[in-house]
Amino acid sequence: MFPGVNPREMQKVMKRMGIQQEELDAQEVIIRLEDKDIIISNPQVSKVNMMGQETYQIVGKAREAARDSKPEINEEDVSTVMEQAGCTKEEALSALEESKGNIAEAILKLQAK
Repeated sequence: MFPGVNPREMQKVMKRMGIQQEELDAQEVIIRLEDKDIIISNPQVSKVNMMGQETYQIVGKAREAARDSKPEINEEDVSTVMEQAGCTKEEALSALEESKGNIAEAILKLQAK
């Protein structure tokens, strides 16, 4: 963590300060952004709890992957929109695609028509 500092001594100091650190055995970390994903394979992940506030430290080689802009829409979402907005399956599907999978927004759009 810090060059020249004994790891055991660092753990003692952190414990006295109320800081707990746990190493997690993660295989992959994915950070989803609006237009892409950042994927970190074989990462070293530490979970740090300091006075009830949890933070994660991730170390590893990252790569970016473009994400398909079309949202995943399941049949249950389509059925919900159809019931609430009183529309056809095609209209519900179209509204869900326009609202990027946001059910409430899709219903409101259809009800406004």
